[in-house]
Amino acid sequence: MMAPFSEIVVALLLLASGAVVLAAALGLWRLPDFFARMHAPALASTLAAWIVTLASIVHFSARAGELSLHVWLIIIILSITAPVTTIVLARAALFRRRLAGDDLPPPLSQGQAGEQR
Repeated sequence: MMAPFSEIVVALLLLASGAVVLAAALGLWRLPDFFARMHAPALASTLAAWIVTLASIVHFSARAGELSLHVWLIIIILSITAPVTTIVLARAALFRRRLAGDDLPPPLSQGQAGEQR
């Protein structure tokens, strides 16, 4: 049986996670173009996932009566895959806009990739 204090902590953490996701949704709605819109949900979803993970750790630890960290595996995988997915989406959008003829910075050539400006 969980103590009322741990239930309150879990509820507050879940509400905080929901508020972060709501802020991300507002950013997604209000920002002008795709590249600006990518930042709000990418950053906020990672933060919200960490908050939900913390709530899960508090919940399962209070329920078991000992520290329970099995939820960490989920957030570690999410923390690795979310930024990679965001980068792939950004590169695909940049590639499509270049093909459409939009005025964007040119891609780096092989010789410039390692040089500092």
